[in-house]
Amino acid sequence: MPRLVLASASPARLAVLHAAGVKPLVQVSEVDEDALIASLGPGTPPAQVVTELARAKATDILPVLREQRLRDAVVIGCDSMLLIDGALQGKPGTVEAARKRWRTMAGRSGELLTGHAVLRIRDDEVVAEAADHSGTVVHFGTPTDEELEAYLDSGEPLEVAGAFTLDGHGGWFVERIEGDPSSVIGIGLPLVRRLLAEVGISVARLWAENAAIPLESLEN
Repeated sequence: MPRLVLASASPARLAVLHAAGVKPLVQVSEVDEDALIASLGPGTPPAQVVTELARAKATDILPVLREQRLRDAVVIGCDSMLLIDGALQGKPGTVEAARKRWRTMAGRSGELLTGHAVLRIRDDEVVAEAADHSGTVVHFGTPTDEELEAYLDSGEPLEVAGAFTLDGHGGWFVERIEGDPSSVIGIGLPLVRRLLAEVGISVARLWAENAAIPLESLEN
């Protein structure tokens, strides 16, 4: 059975997979996202941008897997960005940028796009690949000035796509969503299931691989 590898440092993505019954290895990619987006050009459709970022992240860790002699693996790469007013919004990085984003988002809706890429590795070679994206409409509430400043002080919105979370502090300010909640958290299970099937891996096989892992280990 191939080893499942998550090419992401996101604790939220890892938590989704743990809750879904699998415990992947984590190998963080070092893709320069800004440089890749610039190379794609300004006219690139938003869905293609997030999909290509996910593909690049999955591909980036392959040399490390070869060094580790992990020759039978399935790699999952992901990238999420919020599409609002026709522009993609990634991680704001600073309090000022996050505050500006929330002034724009409050009381409005945006589409959270998540790119997914799955690579099937056997004997150090990519033998199958599948990639796609999912989109979920997020309807935002309007935090008070006090609530917004407290949220910014928490640091959470600075390092997440679109400056919000569904499964954390930001969930207080999400009125509703239209689509897959797991994709808003960072990894869309329905889509990943389909992509895994395209490279010959079923969820049942992943569960079987994790059957010997105690439930408490999956939750930690």
